[in-house]
Amino acid sequence: MKDQAVPEDAPDLMAARRLSTKETADRLGVKPETVYAYVSRGQLSSRRAPGGRGSTFDATEVDALARRSGRRESSVAGTGDLVFRTGITLIESDRYYFRGVDATELALRHSYEEVAEWLWTGVLRPGIRFAAPTEALAAARRAVGALPAHSGSTDRLRVAVVAAATADPLRFDLSREAVIAGARSLIPTLVRALPAVSGGPSTADDRERTSGEEERTSGKEVGLARLLWPKLTARPADGPSVAVLDTALALLIDHDLAASTLAARMAASAHAHPYAVVSAGLGVLEGPLHGAASGLAHRMLAEVLERGSAVPVVADQLRTGRGVPGLGHRLYASEDPRARTLFALLADVPEAAPALAAAQDVVATAARHAPLHANVDLALAVLSVSCGMSAEAGETAFAVSRTAGWIAHALEEYGERPLRIRPSGQYGGPRPPQPLPSAER
Repeated sequence: MKDQAVPEDAPDLMAARRLSTKETADRLGVKPETVYAYVSRGQLSSRRAPGGRGSTFDATEVDALARRSGRRESSVAGTGDLVFRTGITLIESDRYYFRGVDATELALRHSYEEVAEWLWTGVLRPGIRFAAPTEALAAARRAVGALPAHSGSTDRLRVAVVAAATADPLRFDLSREAVIAGARSLIPTLVRALPAVSGGPSTADDRERTSGEEERTSGKEVGLARLLWPKLTARPADGPSVAVLDTALALLIDHDLAASTLAARMAASAHAHPYAVVSAGLGVLEGPLHGAASGLAHRMLAEVLERGSAVPVVADQLRTGRGVPGLGHRLYASEDPRARTLFALLADVPEAAPALAAAQDVVATAARHAPLHANVDLALAVLSVSCGMSAEAGETAFAVSRTAGWIAHALEEYGERPLRIRPSGQYGGPRPPQPLPSAER
């Protein structure tokens, strides 16, 4: 847990998975009266809502009934888009929620591991830490160490996932308990398999020495954000900056059905094991329009600081027909709540002042052209620029964090009808019958 006491409303986090009568009816596709009929027949259990107004229902129990009755659909006819019912993230009115709880409040009050654990289990476990198994970590480090020096962090993470999977002969166990246990092991394995930024050891002896130093600092009291810190920057860790990184990790865990999450759910729909689910997510995340977007914002901010003004930099972006990195989000009309939260924390980090001012300059300058607001990529860029991180640091943090979200979605998808995600293609090629192709002469 972060450096503060557990809030008085912490028990409410565990209750967040309870649904109102209306929410239950909507999820089941029935009338409220039918919900109470299910209760009377013993198919659902209910609990009086606080204050005695109405009843509440356990989301897991409701989803199980929905699957048995065939009410849940993978798509909505006529919309042209796949639509999935999910109990993980809700985005509305320029805010977003994890299982009905304000995600920004969760991230400010709880560590990345606590939020991830609660998303998976519905249980808040203050102070929980994830540990990497020795065999899986050794396999991941060997595989990552064999990559070319120019390999990017996402390359290393993809290889580490595959290596960790080979070290887990029970990876095909898709029971909820096994998947969650594997996730607790996989995430720290990915982080600790990455080389430190300090240039990276060049010999086997150096690698072993670096490993030993990490072992002495990776006890149960060390959170994932602090383990990740030396993989992103050579600067010594300080409390405020690590706290910002930890909050960023918690904020980025999930964001509804982003492209990488959809890929992860499709893999889970085919009952791919959790490592393969994470691999599917990582494959999509690397695109410049998704996880790599923060790198573009990083380079832009660095240029603004070098040139002393955002005006020529933004002008260059617009002149070449490119959008301004770090601005705008299709799901928010105003500022991305994740960016707003991180900017507020970064304001208390003295080293972040120049990069924060540069980001504000970018927003103000771009506003002359279009009313766009900052998104989380710009906030990640402020963190990476001010802490001496590389341009890909934001993508690395994004990938590590989102792994927990992909696992949460996999847990949901494993409970659905297998292979239900099967869109139909609209054929636009030549109509048959066509003659067989002939070889060129």
